[in-house]
Amino acid sequence: MSEHGHSQDEIDRRLADPPGRGYLRDAVYGAIDGAVTTFAIVAGVAGAGLSPFVIVALGLANVLADGFSMAAGNYSGTKAELDQVRRLRRFEARHIARHPEGERRELRAILKAKGLSGETLDSAVDQIAANQEIWIDTMIEGEYGLGSTDPHPTHAALVTFAAFLVAGMVPLLPFLAGIADAFTLSVWLTLATFFGIGAIKARWSLTAWWRSGLETLAIGGLAAGIAYAVGTLFNA
Repeated sequence: MSEHGHSQDEIDRRLADPPGRGYLRDAVYGAIDGAVTTFAIVAGVAGAGLSPFVIVALGLANVLADGFSMAAGNYSGTKAELDQVRRLRRFEARHIARHPEGERRELRAILKAKGLSGETLDSAVDQIAANQEIWIDTMIEGEYGLGSTDPHPTHAALVTFAAFLVAGMVPLLPFLAGIADAFTLSVWLTLATFFGIGAIKARWSLTAWWRSGLETLAIGGLAAGIAYAVGTLFNA
């Protein structure tokens, strides 16, 4: 993550439009699943000794159908999270209207847990309680552990589908190009994709790029190996 500035204007702009958790999870999730599931089909069909045409047909069907399915699932899941936050906001608004003193005590407990005390705590409770939206935001974060900014369901779904499509096409490229030893090249390209996804992911984590790459490579390679082993059981 790039460093950000600390001028007052930069701080105001950043706090006015917080990025939330972003779409890194959606991209990594879609890319890994796309590479794993498509190569699982490639490995399984190749292990069964079927023709490259069957590999391409099933692979393309997987990229489009499974990619759309994952995107739809991510859309529904993200929308459900947002609906949950909206439900809790209405719940808190109702409680503030009906039990204001009880909600003030909860607000006070949340702020006290953050280190405020004495007159500072009293003043903070009064100021936050004077603005219902900010009061609800504080309750949602402190009482339920939920943030006030989340990805848009449609954007999350599109990111997942795009990542799935790009990574999922990699195992099929040698077969689409008609290369003689397509399966061997597909193996190497897919393993490189796994490593690359992990290495890129390390940009947003504390893990070394090579360690993150090897971790993702191990997970994807294991899944691919299982698929190939199962496919060989049906080799006539």
